[in-house]
Amino acid sequence: MKLTILGGGGFRVPLVYGALLGDRAEGRVTRVVLHDVDAGRLAAVARVLGEQAAGDPDAPEVSFTTDLDEALRGADFVFSAIRVGGLEGRAADERVALDEGVLGQETVGAGGIAYGLRTVPVAVDIARRVARLAPDAWVINFTNPAGLVTEAMSRHLGDRVIGICDSPVGLGRRIATVLGANPREAFIDYVGLNHLGWVRGLRVEGRDELPRLLADPALLGSFEEGKLFGADWLRSLGAVPNEYLHYYYFNREAVSAYQCAEKTRGAFLRDQQGRFYEEMKRPDTAALTAWERTRAEREATYMAENRDAAGAGERAADDLSGGYEKVALALMRAIARDERTTLILNVRNRGTLAVLDADAVIEVPCLVDANGAHPVSVDPLPGHATGLVCAVKAVEREVLSAAESGSRTTAVKAFALHPLVDSVNVARRLIDGYTSAHPGLAYLK
Repeated sequence: MKLTILGGGGFRVPLVYGALLGDRAEGRVTRVVLHDVDAGRLAAVARVLGEQAAGDPDAPEVSFTTDLDEALRGADFVFSAIRVGGLEGRAADERVALDEGVLGQETVGAGGIAYGLRTVPVAVDIARRVARLAPDAWVINFTNPAGLVTEAMSRHLGDRVIGICDSPVGLGRRIATVLGANPREAFIDYVGLNHLGWVRGLRVEGRDELPRLLADPALLGSFEEGKLFGADWLRSLGAVPNEYLHYYYFNREAVSAYQCAEKTRGAFLRDQQGRFYEEMKRPDTAALTAWERTRAEREATYMAENRDAAGAGERAADDLSGGYEKVALALMRAIARDERTTLILNVRNRGTLAVLDADAVIEVPCLVDANGAHPVSVDPLPGHATGLVCAVKAVEREVLSAAESGSRTTAVKAFALHPLVDSVNVARRLIDGYTSAHPGLAYLK
C-alpha cells in the first residue's frame, strides 16, 4: 500500500514513519513517498527515516520527490501536512496581529485567518490533483487550520478527505487517565470545530464519569486543562474545553503573554528547526539523535505562554509524546482493513449539529470502517458554545469565499467578524499588514 506524505520535509514526518514501523499487520503501508517543495528538507528527513529503519528488513520503502503529480499518482492514502509560507510565514502571521493588539496564533483568530487565506488555494489545487491522479485515494488532512482546510478540500473530494488533530485525543486521554479509566475503552463525548471543542462526557461501560471529575477540585487541578482553565471555570461550564479555547476565555491574558514573550511561537520554531536543518547538512550528524533532541524541546515549550499566564507550570511527561501520527495510523488501518473503530475526526456535518449545514466540517467522534468516517449523533451544544461555533464557522466561510473569489473586501469581512478581532478598522489594517508580509496574498484585489 502506498502512502504519499505532502510536506514530506516537515519536522514531524518521522513521527508518522515511526508509527508505520510498528505496524506489522497484513495490508500495511509498504511504500512511503515524501513530497516537498524544498529538496534540502526532504533529504534531511529521509536521513532521519533511514536511521529509524536501520536493521528492520520489513520497514516501508521510502522515496522522495519535488514533483507533486509523481508523488500523488497511484497513492492509496495521501497525508497532507503542508505549511504554505513555512515557519517564516507563521512568525509573520503572529507578529502582524500582535502589532495590532490581537491574537496571532496560527489557527486561532487573525493569524489563523491569514494562514487560511494563503493555504486554501494550495490545498484546493492539491484536492483537484488527487481527484484526477488518485481518485480512489483517501486524503488525511493535518494541514492547519485543519477544519477550514478539510472543508475546502471536501468541496472537491467529498467524504474522501478526513481531517485529523491530536488535541482532542490528548484531552480525552488525560481525562480518562485522571478518572482511572482506560483511554482506549472510554467513549469521549466531544463536539465542536477544530481547536474549538468541548468534552461533555466520558462514558465507561455506559456510565458518564465526567460529573465525578467536575465535582472533585483535586482531580480537576491534576491535569493540563484543569491547570490551564481553573477548576471553578470548568465547573461553571460543566465541560472540559479544548486547550485552544484558552485563547477565547482568557484572551486578554494570552495576548499580553505573547506580546511580552521574547519570541513568538512561530519565531521560536523557525529558529529552532532552522538550526536542525542546518545541522543535517553535515554528513557526520547523527540524524535521529539530532531530531529527537529538537523534538523534545519543541514539545516541552508547546503553549508555554498560555501556561505561564495561567500559572499552570510545565507540561506533564505523558503530553510530550505527540499523538496525531497514532490517529493517522488508526484511521488508515480502519479504512484499509475494515477494522471498525471510533475516532475524533474532522468530517462533514451531515446533520450531526443542527445549527450548521450538512457540508460544514465539524470535529466529533466518528465510526470508521472501509467506507470512511461517519459522525456519531451528538446532543445539541449549550447556547454559549453554539454562538461561538456558529460565529467561527461563519468566519471560515468568508475565508473560503475570499480564497475562491480573490476579494479583498471579503477577506476584511472575515477578519472583522472573528470574535477575537475587536474592530473593523483593525481588520483593515490586518489585511494591509498581511498582504505586505506575504507575497502569496497578492491574489486579493
